[in-house]
Amino acid sequence: MNELVDQLLSYIRGIWRKRWYALGCAWLVCIIGWVGVFLLPDQYEASARVFVDTQTVLRPVLQGLTVDLNPNAQVELITRTLFSRPNLEKIAELTGVDRETKDSQEMDRLLTRLQQEIKFTKSGTDLYSITYLDRQPKSAKQMVQTVVDVFERNLVGNTQQGTDTAQRFLDQQITEYEHRLTEAENRLKEFKIKNTGRMPSEGQGYYARMQQTANDLETVRLELAQSQNRRNALQQQLGEALQQQPIGEAHDERERVMVFPIDSRIEALEQKLDQLLIQYTDKHPDVNILRQTIADLKKQRDREKSQYSAALAKSAPLVNSRNPKAYSFIDELKVKLAEEQANVASLQVRVGEYEKRTRELREQVNVLPQVEAELAALNRDYDTNRKKYDELLARREALRLAEQAEQSKQDVRYRVVDPPRVPAAPTGPKRVLLMSLVLAAGLGAGIGLALLLVQLWPTFDTRRSLFQQMSDIPVFGSVGLVLSQAALRHKRRMIFLFSLMGGMLLLIYAGLVTVEMAGLL
Repeated sequence: MNELVDQLLSYIRGIWRKRWYALGCAWLVCIIGWVGVFLLPDQYEASARVFVDTQTVLRPVLQGLTVDLNPNAQVELITRTLFSRPNLEKIAELTGVDRETKDSQEMDRLLTRLQQEIKFTKSGTDLYSITYLDRQPKSAKQMVQTVVDVFERNLVGNTQQGTDTAQRFLDQQITEYEHRLTEAENRLKEFKIKNTGRMPSEGQGYYARMQQTANDLETVRLELAQSQNRRNALQQQLGEALQQQPIGEAHDERERVMVFPIDSRIEALEQKLDQLLIQYTDKHPDVNILRQTIADLKKQRDREKSQYSAALAKSAPLVNSRNPKAYSFIDELKVKLAEEQANVASLQVRVGEYEKRTRELREQVNVLPQVEAELAALNRDYDTNRKKYDELLARREALRLAEQAEQSKQDVRYRVVDPPRVPAAPTGPKRVLLMSLVLAAGLGAGIGLALLLVQLWPTFDTRRSLFQQMSDIPVFGSVGLVLSQAALRHKRRMIFLFSLMGGMLLLIYAGLVTVEMAGLL
């Protein structure tokens, strides 16, 4: 530790011995540096602040109704790409600085310089600052104003441009899917026309229709068997009742058992109705007309039966004078038998029709499933195109609503908080700081030169250093320097002159700082 202190003290004594060299070097460096600092041109910093608000009242109101364009992401993207080459070229063109360039290389250097010198920073959540340094205050202000205009144009117009591009894309896709949908509809229509009578009814497939027809046939057969049993029972009862009457009267009763001609017409029309129901639905016009005709004929048959019953009632007091209860029972049996016979005939027609349907379905076992599969494929293709078409229409409507919201300028609010301005006094260079650095550099250079000279021309200023550096022989004593009065006065004058020169250097520094501060104020 003592050796280190001794070494440090040795350096300090050596610097003091070479103090004139250090002072001269400091004066030289400071004068040159201060002159250079004052020769630096003045710079003016123009600045502006803009406010971009993406949290508007309109956004939550339109949520789910429009396309969410995420204005925060858009603003972030625009700020990141503000100094892209196209934007820098536009800024250079608007400010006129591109006229100073002669070739592409100078243009590249100019754009690089603009990218480095234009400062665009974010201060706070939605506040942005733009600054630029230039020797001319008018040029600095014009540059900041141009950057503000470009930023606003990109912020407002970029979303509109993206919306227009999306609108054109959606229109193109809607036209394409509309064409596809029309083709799918035409294919489905042609297929249905080509396969009339083979189409699945009420959403039932081939096997479901086969099962349904078999079930209907079994049900009708059961109803027919029940109706035949009731008819046979009525015939047996009517025969027994007629056998109990006198021969002449029984003969008269048998003659009164009549089959109306209109029953055959009704039966024929019901058969035709069953055939039409195989080909068409219940709402077909021919089916409705045929049903109305059958209903009218049945009403006519009921009127004829009523007239027949009225005639029997008029003759009943004469004919049934012997046994009126027997004749009344016989008439009732005859009416029931006639109704049951008509029911049997109708059920037989239905049985025949269902058997015909069953045979036709069995004969088309290799055709109908193929038709149903093709129909399902056509319907699936149509439904897919229809769904995509409706989805595109909904998206275009949402985009249109979002575009209208953007046009109202409520999605992103842009406001210039501080317009571009330039201070009256230059903002650069920082001459006070630079002069302080020059002073520190001059003093450091002087001290460094003194140390270098000490190393080049070493001097033994103590007995200890002589003993340690030159030989191992102990030093028993030393002779000190005794100066005369004249030499002492000269030494004091030199120290005073050195202090004066150092003080003058500091005084010059203080004066320059004072002048610069007064100029700034």
